[in-house]
Amino acid sequence: MFVDQVSVYVKAGDGGNGLVAYRREKYVPKGGPAGGDAGNGADIIFEVDEGLNTLMDFRYNRQFKGKRGENGMSKNQHGKNATSLIIPVPPGTTVIDEETDEVIADLTTHEQQAVIVKGGRGGRGNSRFATPRNPAPDMAENGEPGQEKNIKVELKLLADVGLVGFPSVGKSTFISVVSAAKPKIADYHFTTLAPNLGVVDTSDQRSFVMADLPGLIEGAHEGVGLGHRFLRHIERTRVIVHVVDMAKIEERDPYDDYVKINQELKEYDPKLMDRPQIIAANKMDMPGAEENLQDFKEQLGEDLPIYKISALTKEGLRDILFAIADTLDEIPKVATEIQPTEEKVVYRYQVEDAPFQISRDPDGAFVLSGEKIEKLFKMTDFARDEAVQRFSRQLRGMGVDEELRKRGANDGDTIRLLDFEFEFIE
Repeated sequence: MFVDQVSVYVKAGDGGNGLVAYRREKYVPKGGPAGGDAGNGADIIFEVDEGLNTLMDFRYNRQFKGKRGENGMSKNQHGKNATSLIIPVPPGTTVIDEETDEVIADLTTHEQQAVIVKGGRGGRGNSRFATPRNPAPDMAENGEPGQEKNIKVELKLLADVGLVGFPSVGKSTFISVVSAAKPKIADYHFTTLAPNLGVVDTSDQRSFVMADLPGLIEGAHEGVGLGHRFLRHIERTRVIVHVVDMAKIEERDPYDDYVKINQELKEYDPKLMDRPQIIAANKMDMPGAEENLQDFKEQLGEDLPIYKISALTKEGLRDILFAIADTLDEIPKVATEIQPTEEKVVYRYQVEDAPFQISRDPDGAFVLSGEKIEKLFKMTDFARDEAVQRFSRQLRGMGVDEELRKRGANDGDTIRLLDFEFEFIE
């Protein structure tokens, strides 16, 4: 089964918890803090595996969670970082954040990697909080929560040549006789329900990858027929081959078919009109095909390469394959819209969210929310008084107390943060 679009939930590993411990050795009184830092949580990384050509592995496994970092240990021993979770994906995979529609990664080359979500930092042990005023702190940090996202994973096939045309014009037959691909072939519409890839070898030792895309019909860009579900696969092809039924088996006008397919491609992405196009006039072994081809040429008017073929009898295939190979030799190996493969670090400015927000529940309680304040809350060990006092100082430093007073909070009012409640004390 061919799968080219899935929604996936990914959650990187949380950082481990720092440790509160003290050095205890014979003849060493008051040995001091010795709690170690914890390890970082596992990142989730997508890596290109050129052996894959579908997102089938995501069909039944749509949740990926990274491992948690190891907790800190005594004697200032650092916990182990969790090993990154590496998920293989086929070349041509694009990862998009479902919430923001931002493209997180565009993976095209073998073994290319992209960190999709980053694991949380390990919490610090109590020895890291020692100061001259407090040489034996009784607190440590919990681990930072790992990032989590709902992402959309899309596959855009990396083929050199894309076959387009109305259903039943002979695209599947064409690719089956010029390559080792074995698509399902039958005399009804939409026999092909998924793109087929085939490697074509010409007799002069040149080769290229050809993709047979399921039949397009008028209105495909608006979802008619199989819709634009498979049109994305043509975005990265370097040459478009129009397969046109010159025998009028279904009594459609060949020129009309050609214009409608081009219109659908233009509606989907106007840049596709800049791609080199080759017209494969198919079914030339049928009666009346020559006359229809002459009419087609007169109506076309443009100087586009047209090759007479019969996929059934294999006539004319050698010439069109040489023409495709020659065209591919003349254009860049990598399409212009694909990012250069040399490593670059791209820094994007991101507007920082407000550290906290205050709202009211129906019962009058004040509710605190926000990514930063929630992260601080999760990294605080509320079983230890010193950690609670530190959290209070952090809230004060962020201006939470002052903002609550402005909103009318009084002594004894209830403050909620996630599942916990606090009491506001002046």
